[in-house]
Amino acid sequence: MKSQGVRGDSEGKKGKTDSPAEKKNSLQGTDKTPQDPFGDFFDDYANKLQHNPLLNDRQKQKIEVVNKTRNSGFYTFQQAFDAKSGALITLNGTEYKLLSSYDYLGLIGHKEIEKSAVEAINKFGTGSGGVRLLTGTNKLHLELENDLAHFTGTEAAVTYSSGYHANLAVLSSLMDSKDLALIDSKIHQSTLDACKLAGLPHRRFEHNNPNSLEDLLKQHHSGGRVLIISEGMFSMDGDICKLKELVALKKKYGAFLMIDEAHSLGVLGENGKGVASHFNISPHEIDIITGSLSKAIPASGGYVAGSRELIIFLQHGSSPFIFSAALGPAATATATMALKVFQTEPERRKKLWANTQFFVSELQKSGFDTGLSSTPIIPVILGSDEAALSFSRKLFDRGVLATPVIFPAVPKQQSRLRLCITASQEKPFLQEVLDIFRQLR
Repeated sequence: MKSQGVRGDSEGKKGKTDSPAEKKNSLQGTDKTPQDPFGDFFDDYANKLQHNPLLNDRQKQKIEVVNKTRNSGFYTFQQAFDAKSGALITLNGTEYKLLSSYDYLGLIGHKEIEKSAVEAINKFGTGSGGVRLLTGTNKLHLELENDLAHFTGTEAAVTYSSGYHANLAVLSSLMDSKDLALIDSKIHQSTLDACKLAGLPHRRFEHNNPNSLEDLLKQHHSGGRVLIISEGMFSMDGDICKLKELVALKKKYGAFLMIDEAHSLGVLGENGKGVASHFNISPHEIDIITGSLSKAIPASGGYVAGSRELIIFLQHGSSPFIFSAALGPAATATATMALKVFQTEPERRKKLWANTQFFVSELQKSGFDTGLSSTPIIPVILGSDEAALSFSRKLFDRGVLATPVIFPAVPKQQSRLRLCITASQEKPFLQEVLDIFRQLR
């Protein structure tokens, strides 16, 4: 169900726009001030930029936007936590409710996972000592990759230093200028960057629209390979890809299918096995699965899973594997133990989904536009950049840290807060946050 949206400032005031000074004054008197990560740079930034030939006018304008956001009192990005992340975090000794964490299952701070990381450091040290192809591989990497393959139902898997690198590795090494990528219009930036770096021609189909995808498939006559790319769970809108339709179309037109499971691993399907399990489809119907080890898995890194021959090729043909340092022992052991916890503590997923259903339902009852979301990623669409930044700052003043997402990360007039529900958030916690949202509305 999609509810009526909250009107942005520019809509509700019939053209009246507060000056930056008025906006800043309206925030004075609060006892919470966001950290400024820039030191004294902006004291004389105009002179610094004027004499910096490295940055062009467009790049200098980006810094000007940052300064205007700071002057308006709306810059709540890059806030440095005092200690580990969780439902409650501290900034400069002050406690905040965190509402935009990717820690979907609440595994940051899990004792067994932390124990495995410490043991890995004690045995293998803090670094890998090299790239995987040469001297950087240890038994922890092989254990994790075997477990990832088993968990995702694929023949083999390979790990990278980030999910971004995993997507880059696939597209830059496997595809070329004779091929074509057909990508969902709301795909992650890593896929777009990878297409550009690989010189891979790409076209976008309308978000989650199989008919739009089929129109593009019908138009393709070049003879090269066609790779359809979508996400299991979309990172900005919180909806789920139409996997059954994607599989049917790839078979009908002889294409290949790649699914990015960065956000869906651990969240969708039996024990969090992902979008194929969610739809009761064999994972072998997906040619390439990529994902992250930094969302439901509380580590860092990324992976690619698929056929054995695909993985052997990537180990010897993808630059991010050959030329980038291997995952550190702590992150590798953390990911391995997290996969075990996915299966031994299913109550975490149950609580995650119960929290999600409660929170999104209450938001909608209060008149907030939660867009297309059907998962723990919940956008609160507010309209203008100003409306999203202002609402985020007002939440901050009331002890809630919720990330604003503005243009160009999302289309104009679609700026939003991106909320993430987790298993570590208790019902009273969520109720308090909902009360604050209603007050600010």
